[in-house]
Amino acid sequence: MQRDYDLIVIGGGSGGLAGAFRAAGHGARVALMEPAALGGTCVNVGCVPKKAMWLAAEVGRRIGMGRVLGFDATACALDWPTFVTHRERYIHNIHESYRRRLDAAAIVHVPRRVRLVDPRTVECDDGVSVSAERILIATGGHALRPDIPGADLAAVSDDFFDWRQAPERVAVVGGGYVAVELAGVLQSLGSQVDMWVRGDRLLHGFDEDVAAQLADDYCQAGIRLHLGSGTTAIEADGERRRLRDGRGEWHGPYDQVLLATGRAPNTRDLGLDAVGVDTDARGHVRVDERHQTTCPGIHAVGDVTASVALTPVAIAAARRLMDHLFGGRADASLDLEQVATVVFSHPPLGSIGLTEAAARERHGDDVHVYSTGFRPMLEALTDTPQRSLFKLVCVGEERRVVGLHLLGESADEILQGFAVAIRKGITLQDLNDTIAIHPTSAEEVVLM
Repeated sequence: MQRDYDLIVIGGGSGGLAGAFRAAGHGARVALMEPAALGGTCVNVGCVPKKAMWLAAEVGRRIGMGRVLGFDATACALDWPTFVTHRERYIHNIHESYRRRLDAAAIVHVPRRVRLVDPRTVECDDGVSVSAERILIATGGHALRPDIPGADLAAVSDDFFDWRQAPERVAVVGGGYVAVELAGVLQSLGSQVDMWVRGDRLLHGFDEDVAAQLADDYCQAGIRLHLGSGTTAIEADGERRRLRDGRGEWHGPYDQVLLATGRAPNTRDLGLDAVGVDTDARGHVRVDERHQTTCPGIHAVGDVTASVALTPVAIAAARRLMDHLFGGRADASLDLEQVATVVFSHPPLGSIGLTEAAARERHGDDVHVYSTGFRPMLEALTDTPQRSLFKLVCVGEERRVVGLHLLGESADEILQGFAVAIRKGITLQDLNDTIAIHPTSAEEVVLM
């Protein structure tokens, strides 16, 4: 039976676009179903605008440091509407680039919501049915609101990008990477930030020592950390908001309460049950190592699955899948054993490989840990309390590096090169044999 297309991609975020472009590059006829802005979470309410706000906060911080060092720097408060204009122009250019690439690749963009009606067919919300030999689900995820009274009175991370000024006082609920990033940006841009964290630490899943140093840096910067303090209710206080903790005590008032308590996959109303696509208890589409769902011919990548929730992972997964399906590469698979990631906190935190705790659980007494704490030169020159912490986790007599965890200036840029080396199996001696670049923060990695 002749199908309309070789591939239908449901979702025009990072994973969906990557899959569509790669499949088209192999000669496949592709239709992309996306009713909203191209680029998904990353481009519109995630990585890109978040990094823009982080950069604005860093510029403001550097202006303040310049004043300490003798520069004639006056007011460094951010005019949010002016900056947002630049941010949105940048994002608009990304949208335009995607449209040009879709046209150049002869990919049909259908701006409609769709649902699966059988393993080869989707129905658009205007009633039109479209068929393909294969279907890729890449619908991403959305920010969650906790099931507590008054949750609708608070903002979620997506709403942050609609703000046009820094709230005077804001409560950030959560202790994961989104909460940490937005709390740091807001504090740097002039808000008084309280972080309400249900757990006993920030950033579960990251190395404990590095996360603890970040918590200390945040406290030094003026953020008020409330660890072990779950949020049980939010209520209005005039135009402001109050928050009730796990002990029943009320706090505030706050100009804004920002919820950063997790994300959920966008699987609702996709018709998954109708075609036998299974989901797990949290709603993620179940896939095997080849990103095949429980329905033959239907695949899924990105945050709609339970894979590592990172844009580069979704892109890599989609490209390798298309190489396998349309490019004849039987060996095209994705290795998630050592994935580098960065939290854009202030300062940034970068991590790859095993934490110390995970390494000791896996390798026992064969684990060797090296760390160094220091103040970067600019922090020392301006006599600010922010400190960096770099940590190496090694295994065996050869001291093979299985984990690198960086907190400090430029950690986001430093980590990428070391990630390549660690994936190739470098040892501590390899690092020590490398001549340091002085004076830099990066040299601390090869001097441990």
